[in-house]
Amino acid sequence: MRTRELARLIGTLGKLPRDQRKTVAAELSAMESCASSTDVIETGMPTRPDCPLCASRQIVKHGRCGGLQRFRCRHCNRTFNALTGTPLARLHLRGKWLGQAEALRDGLTLHQVCERLHVAQSTAFRWRHRFLALPQTVQARALIGIAEADEMYYLHSCKGQRHGIGRPARKRGGKAAKRGLSGEQVPVLIARDRIGNTANFVLGAVTAQEIRTVLRPILPADTVLCTDGGTALAAAARHLDVEHRPVNLSRGIRVQGAWHVQNVNAYGSRLRNWMIRFKGVATKYLANYLGWFRALDRSPRFSPDPVQLLALAVRV
Repeated sequence: MRTRELARLIGTLGKLPRDQRKTVAAELSAMESCASSTDVIETGMPTRPDCPLCASRQIVKHGRCGGLQRFRCRHCNRTFNALTGTPLARLHLRGKWLGQAEALRDGLTLHQVCERLHVAQSTAFRWRHRFLALPQTVQARALIGIAEADEMYYLHSCKGQRHGIGRPARKRGGKAAKRGLSGEQVPVLIARDRIGNTANFVLGAVTAQEIRTVLRPILPADTVLCTDGGTALAAAARHLDVEHRPVNLSRGIRVQGAWHVQNVNAYGSRLRNWMIRFKGVATKYLANYLGWFRALDRSPRFSPDPVQLLALAVRV
């Protein structure tokens, strides 16, 4: 647009009623937010990416669509953009995606997301789990130095499921029918080292075999593993080829020199308190919430940049 035409357009804005000026301002804000989301999505993408469908390198630019650079593969003749093959592919309202990333940063419930972004609850739910599909895969690949491990338990939940539950529905999270540990509890193993590298595993059962299977890949031979001396953890540690330092919490012993499990217990306490706001999490989505919390806990002051969360939702 030429300078003279721009000046004429700006001049007409002063003649608009206040409510119409607000509408124009909202539209401009949405357009700017959409452009910002597009910049985040395309950042880091190669100028000539490989075809995500056939892996060919015979790629040419093929115009723009929806603000995103489009490419065409000369080998398979398919077109694609930066979102093709990602969890956010085919989602609409890109102008609100940074707002969704801010909602994840703030740990908002679905109802709060609906009010903030003015979207339907089904949309808020779909966005949440699409945004969390990749973060839930990001966790420590190796623990360094002194590592700590402990179990947590979450009530098995069929939240959102209408049929085939086999029991009366619980309200707002509810409570187990039996006290203590039972088949109603879902075990989660937390492993964490002293510099903050963390891994979580949703277990089918707390057995030495299952614990050994998930811990072996992330524990180098020179790692010192601290546990609370639980039967399954102790049995697993004997076959992990690492030094094991159990701390007998049942006898009131919490620290023995450098050996303790206070780091992993503090992380578990933060996780449990953060989860309370959701009033029960469906077991099939539990790994997503664990990944969400890890992303928050990795950031300084528990407040990651929404731009980073949006980028993490597209590619690891």
